[in-house]
Amino acid sequence: MILLQTLSTDGQAAIDTLAELETTTGSEIGLLDLMIKGGYMMIPLYLLFILAVFIFVERLIILKKASTTTKGLMDQVKMMVQSGNIQQAKMICQGEETPVAHMMAKGLDRIGSPLKNIEVAIENVGKIEIYKLEKNLGLLATVSGAAPMIGFLGTVAGMIRAFIGVAQEEGMVSPKLLSTGIYEAMITTATGLVVGILAYLGYNYLVTKVSKLIHNMEYTSIEFIDLLQEKK
Repeated sequence: MILLQTLSTDGQAAIDTLAELETTTGSEIGLLDLMIKGGYMMIPLYLLFILAVFIFVERLIILKKASTTTKGLMDQVKMMVQSGNIQQAKMICQGEETPVAHMMAKGLDRIGSPLKNIEVAIENVGKIEIYKLEKNLGLLATVSGAAPMIGFLGTVAGMIRAFIGVAQEEGMVSPKLLSTGIYEAMITTATGLVVGILAYLGYNYLVTKVSKLIHNMEYTSIEFIDLLQEKK
């Protein structure tokens, strides 16, 4: 009789547990709930996400400004140099806050020096401008690699906690206890992958824009050196 009562009690508990699981599964879990249930390992992932967004937006603004060289700038400078109005050409370049304008302004400052010295001066300015364009891109690449690793670490830690909780349970282990611990642990992996993928895509997009700007700088510097050679 006692055995039958025990089986009946256990059976009712299992039914109640399954009912709870069905209710939880059937109801929609909000994004905020998932973010909270991910545990303390979600904090560095949040910080990495904010950092990645900040770097991407900041670099995007800088690159957009750097690529807004006025059309016909080279033609205006060429016209002034050929007419001997070097000072006016310098003023035109100084009115443009772009890498190309900075390089040409440095070249105009060195007019009268040997052509080799002018090339070196322009090249040095170009290196400085490239460094400014690529600033923080390495940090964005680090975020794209570190976020998934932190997510995996959070999942491993969560799984350990879940199985410790199962081991400490006396009697029949509730499926809800195990499944809840596992899905909460997996949240960090999903979040880490999302942050890593977004950072990786942003990094490659910015690298592509920087490459286009560098190509434009190289083309303009060659054209500017040819202009000085013609003048000589």
